[in-house]
Amino acid sequence: MSSNRRTAEDVRRDLEAERDQLATAADSLRVRLGEATNVGAKLRSNLPIVAAGALGAGFFLAGGVGATARLLFGRGREREKKAKAGRFRLVDRD
Repeated sequence: MSSNRRTAEDVRRDLEAERDQLATAADSLRVRLGEATNVGAKLRSNLPIVAAGALGAGFFLAGGVGATARLLFGRGREREKKAKAGRFRLVDRD
């Protein structure tokens, strides 16, 4: 014999309470997912701007500004050319 003293009505009441809690949690999750979808839609609409900003920031952080200036203005760290063959140079860097 079972030591559980719950009646069928108690079980029905508990099941109904669990269903209500589950429905509330599901509604809350739908709202949160809807908010995340709105953020994704905003990002998608501004994607070219976001991509350009990310490219610029990556270029800057990678040292591209200094490297580009050195390339454009011909200022390197080299002091004296020993030999040159095409685009390759042998230099003295004392």
